[in-house]
Amino acid sequence: MKRVEIIPIAERKLKRRGISKEWIEDTLLNPSQVVAGYGGRKIAQKKFLISAKEYLLRIVYEDTEEKYIIVTTYLTSQVGRYWKEEK
Repeated sequence: MKRVEIIPIAERKLKRRGISKEWIEDTLLNPSQVVAGYGGRKIAQKKFLISAKEYLLRIVYEDTEEKYIIVTTYLTSQVGRYWKEEK
């Protein structure tokens, strides 16, 4: 299994945003959806229900042979903006 590495600025942001490392690992290892990001990066996405409201956790990462490098992570209530429906 690949290891997960969170760059320092992403670590500070996820603490400030109240996002747990368990959510990150769960989303990265069992994503509901993976979409293409900029510069060859990938974005793992998973929906969560928080206080009866739907949110989307987005994890921007680089996928190398030996590890996942987390660039940034955030929760958004704009699920429809980022969720890609299957065609």
